[in-house]
Amino acid sequence: MKKQPKKTNSRTAKRQKLPRGWDEERIRKVLAHYEHQTEDEAVAEDEAAYQAEGQTVMIVPTDLVPAIRQLIASRRGA
Repeated sequence: MKKQPKKTNSRTAKRQKLPRGWDEERIRKVLAHYEHQTEDEAVAEDEAAYQAEGQTVMIVPTDLVPAIRQLIASRRGA
């Protein structure tokens, strides 16, 4: 007798683990912010990020990004 494939809810099957403190509502708010942002607002936000105290913006080789993300997560206790 042939086994029937297990039915899954497509919403559950695609669910990803979210970072601590994030939920669907927060994601929707962030998406709405960027989808409705003008080009001038986006440029101003980017410029402010470059001037933020205690942070550095830098270009790194793409293959190092996973290791950098892991290091940042370990420092934040994520």
